[in-house]
Amino acid sequence: MPGLAPALAERLKRTPDGLIAAIVQQHDTGEVLMLAWMDDEALHRTITTGRATYWSRSRRQYWVKGETSGHRQWVREVRLDCDGDTLLVKVDQEGPACHTGTRTCFDDGLIPEQDVLQAEAPDAHNAGHKGGE
Repeated sequence: MPGLAPALAERLKRTPDGLIAAIVQQHDTGEVLMLAWMDDEALHRTITTGRATYWSRSRRQYWVKGETSGHRQWVREVRLDCDGDTLLVKVDQEGPACHTGTRTCFDDGLIPEQDVLQAEAPDAHNAGHKGGE
């Protein structure tokens, strides 16, 4: 069965379970839509069919985005980052990208600074910091 070209397969840095993160972006606006996971087969299917195909870690099976929902992702291009551990999949998204029905999985994800920082003493974040270093 055909697979990835050896030169590409060698560049991929996968997780211990053989996956690589895929950031999905609307090709014309740059809007980040979602994050999914691919293995070599999902990447091969995505590139050769033009339909975004991912590996579901929870269901342990492949899924083609929009196959059941109708919210398809038509792949425009796939890029590999400089470290070889993340893919950027630029798509033309039909309908919502998120399984919750929103356009992007990041619609509700703003984390305000006050929610992150624990109560700390004044200038505690500067403790140990010396100017000029």
